[in-house]
Amino acid sequence: MKFSVWAPAARRVRVSVDAGVHEMTEGDGGWWHADAEGVNYAFLLDDDEKPLPDPRSRWQPHGVHAESRVYDHGEFAWTDDAWTGRQLPGAVLYELHVGTFTESGTFDAAIDRLDHLVDLGITHVELLPVNAFDGTAGWGYDGVLWGAVHQPYGGPDGLKRFVDAAHARGLAVVLDVVYNHLGPSGAYLDRFGPYFAGQNDWGPGLNLDGAGSDEVRRYVIDNALGWFRDFHLDALRLDAVHALLDRRAVHLLEQLATEVDSLSAALNRPLTLIAESDLNDPRLVTPRERGGVGLHAQWSDDLHHALHVKLTGEATGYYTDFAAPDALERVLREVFFHANTWSSFRERTHGRPVDTRTVPGHRFLGYLQNHDQIGNRATGDRLSATVAAGRLACGAAVLFCSPYTPMVFMGEEWAASTPWQFFASFPDPELAEAVRTGRRREFARHGWGESDVPDPMDPATVERSRLDWSEVEQPGHREVLELYRALIRLRRERPELADPRVANLRVDSAPDGSWLVLHRGGLRLAVNFGPGPVTLPLGATATTLLAWAGATVDGGAAHLPPDTFVLAETAP
Repeated sequence: MKFSVWAPAARRVRVSVDAGVHEMTEGDGGWWHADAEGVNYAFLLDDDEKPLPDPRSRWQPHGVHAESRVYDHGEFAWTDDAWTGRQLPGAVLYELHVGTFTESGTFDAAIDRLDHLVDLGITHVELLPVNAFDGTAGWGYDGVLWGAVHQPYGGPDGLKRFVDAAHARGLAVVLDVVYNHLGPSGAYLDRFGPYFAGQNDWGPGLNLDGAGSDEVRRYVIDNALGWFRDFHLDALRLDAVHALLDRRAVHLLEQLATEVDSLSAALNRPLTLIAESDLNDPRLVTPRERGGVGLHAQWSDDLHHALHVKLTGEATGYYTDFAAPDALERVLREVFFHANTWSSFRERTHGRPVDTRTVPGHRFLGYLQNHDQIGNRATGDRLSATVAAGRLACGAAVLFCSPYTPMVFMGEEWAASTPWQFFASFPDPELAEAVRTGRRREFARHGWGESDVPDPMDPATVERSRLDWSEVEQPGHREVLELYRALIRLRRERPELADPRVANLRVDSAPDGSWLVLHRGGLRLAVNFGPGPVTLPLGATATTLLAWAGATVDGGAAHLPPDTFVLAETAP
């Protein structure tokens, strides 16, 4: 078997295979090669006797500091030959963390819950990162070996079983991948070559445009292509792409999008790239033939922020600007709230307008909650911890009746009572203490006491964050689940609700933002966020399709108590 590694500055490279050490021969472009027999291997650079895992490892059964293991993708017995993929337009996504989605926190346990997602009406399951990181429990954003699947979840075969089972149920699978930084423990890439170039907010960033960066870019792109090709994934969610510093004429993201489109043609199924970006720049999702980067979609934090402020009244930090009475209406009509406009949080103008005549709404993912917006709160509290069911229902109605692609965070569909808190499990006590202290200091600046912030290293923090599936049939939770099912079913059955043409959306709203009416073809969604009842004209004789609590339709008007909505069909 041939072993290869890129180590352009090394004078000598050896590979240890099943305890036998073999000299490697330098080839072109800084690549070293050796033939040897065995399955467990690691590299030794120059005169250092410390064995290092393979930067392109496919399997780390004993953790990120241990030797790598040979893995043959061809040995898995796939059963999804008939799978032709799913397009993003018309989709409903469901974001989940494998480690806390079920009691045992494995891919196989998650398979047992896939039928719940099918029954809910989900089309795409989005997994938080599953690449190898140090420790057993964590969010996954501290990954250091991007091609290896976290062993406690079930390793590479476990992920393949999950994808295979999802495809058998008609579910596409999205994977969250992190290319903007590496975690603080087990990141040995810089020992091998010029992989790093400076730091960002989360750790060492990659060298994407400096000397030696060609192979670094291939490291990223080959990893992405491998998820699609070898693990049969349908989409990747690219974490914090604004932190990918690249001054080349062809940005890494454009190169990635080009190669993914080529692979999609070869595999004859849609492959989707979804960005998380803080830039509010529609060029990310503008096709390359129109001068854009060519990604397929991006998360829409502006929609989340507008909905969050509307439901909770919180208006501090980055929520401040979204307290404007027309914030939600503007985001629904224009996609971005900050579109070359002043951002008080950033203390500068921010963003670029979206041409809603040409950019479809399905390219923007909307959500009431996600892992960041819950987990990065001091106590990891969900909306259901502080917001009444009626207001949650109103928020969900706006989300699913909007022209954007909706996404649900695990447990949201039944107003789960369990928090989702920040947790990690670094074995190094100094690193663990640094993370613990840093977390407390961060929230102390926002007025939280140290005792209010859960210890991220305490296993109890993980346990608190696990979903309690017994809640699904309990009163108060069952009604919310039925609402989500109904909203998703109507979005599927009524093309007007999934229509992505943002320019066709009409929104009427109160001057103080206390109510709004969405016009979706012949359908009207009337929502009352205010403290008192309102009667809203719908413009014609209307019949109720779905209503919450005491909301009714009488003739051409909707009668809405506080925190209620009605979705009605108007007569042609």
